[in-house]
Amino acid sequence: MHAPVLIALALAVSPSPPRTFRVDAYHTGNATEERFALDRLVVEPLPFPGNPDRPLDEMNIGKYLFEVRDLATNRLVYSRGYATIFGEWETTAEAKEANRTFHESLRFPAPDGPVQVVVRKRDRRNAFREIWSIVVDPKDMFVDPSPPAPAGPLIEIQRSGPPERKLDLLILGDGYTRGECAAFEAQARRLTEALFAVEPFRSRRGDLNVWALCPPSRESGVSRPSTGIHRNSPVGATFDAFGLERYVLAFDNRRFREVASQAPYDFVAILVNAETYGGGGIQGLYATVAGGSLWAPYIFVHELGHHIAGLADEYFTSDVAYLPGERVEPWERNVTTLPDPSRPKWGATPGTPVPTPWDHPGYEKRSREFQEKRKAIRKRNGPESEMDAHFLAQKKEESAKLSAEPHAAQAGAFEGANYEAKGSYRSQVDCIMFSRNDVPFCSACRSALGDVIDQYAGARR
Repeated sequence: MHAPVLIALALAVSPSPPRTFRVDAYHTGNATEERFALDRLVVEPLPFPGNPDRPLDEMNIGKYLFEVRDLATNRLVYSRGYATIFGEWETTAEAKEANRTFHESLRFPAPDGPVQVVVRKRDRRNAFREIWSIVVDPKDMFVDPSPPAPAGPLIEIQRSGPPERKLDLLILGDGYTRGECAAFEAQARRLTEALFAVEPFRSRRGDLNVWALCPPSRESGVSRPSTGIHRNSPVGATFDAFGLERYVLAFDNRRFREVASQAPYDFVAILVNAETYGGGGIQGLYATVAGGSLWAPYIFVHELGHHIAGLADEYFTSDVAYLPGERVEPWERNVTTLPDPSRPKWGATPGTPVPTPWDHPGYEKRSREFQEKRKAIRKRNGPESEMDAHFLAQKKEESAKLSAEPHAAQAGAFEGANYEAKGSYRSQVDCIMFSRNDVPFCSACRSALGDVIDQYAGARR
């Protein structure tokens, strides 16, 4: 899709939706303090893609929440819950010893007059408390409406309707040379079909638009510092985020936003040109996946669960960078500390015992044995084919074991979730957020994802 089509896309929406306004800011701090500083104000080239009938976020997901209030009337005109790289980093060991700065963006419909933008963060009781506020005037001479450097033609993978009436997913390539963009498009189309093969996306397919961009890279691939590979890729994605070899993030938010602004998007999946198992997902920011990995379809769907609905990881035996903290009831809708011992927050299948018994010790023992072998393969830099074979053997064994559990088909409260073996619970014994097995999202995850789709593609409440 070339520039004339982009212009047509911007105009073929009704009735004259506002442009997309963006506040770029620096988020600085450590484990005990944080502060914000304005970087710039931007008007993006395309209209705002969000649902005009549902400007306010009532889903109560996200570690942070930002609100936009009309300065003249104090009326709340827009809000969104979201998460950040800083919000993850502040729970790591490094954050106890050092300060770091991350670049972030807040996007909302361009206002007619001055607005107050307020950022709130959850406290220990999950109540949102104000941590930053700034007044923004859209007529300020420093508001930047200049178009970004072209990122290549916009690829229409699925167009179901006007962007402001659909959930718009952008698949963004990183590390693909001009000659590799055809391979990127093939991967993007394959992963789109993987997403639409699972509920609730299968039955809600008509509520989504899917777009793709492949900004050409000078070199093939992205950075993987643990193996000495560094690339200056268009979006700046890298393996080894927070020291985890499989964790892929793009830390240069300004670069990411410049590219992404050339497509209508509510959510973004960054496909990195790599075969190594890896990915990541941050609610409201983006998901990432190694497009050439054997496990890309699974990772793509799993990480979009994080990104779109803020779903928590339900596994508890893999290494993570985060330090354990005070146990509070998670805001994520698919995990719980079970404050009511008889009734989980998602409800349980009638007759299912809560907590729900399953072979927790046997599963944990074998899972940790698999983890140790995985570490050994990575330590000696074994070929990816060896890692794939290892994962396939784990999948075969765990799938048979979990599917044979007496309560496998029921919703209850299964202990072991959110990186904790004890004291945290998930709704079903297996789920896309728990394992790499060929299973659907659990009922709690499907409900959360469905509510987000409604937020972007639903009618006025």
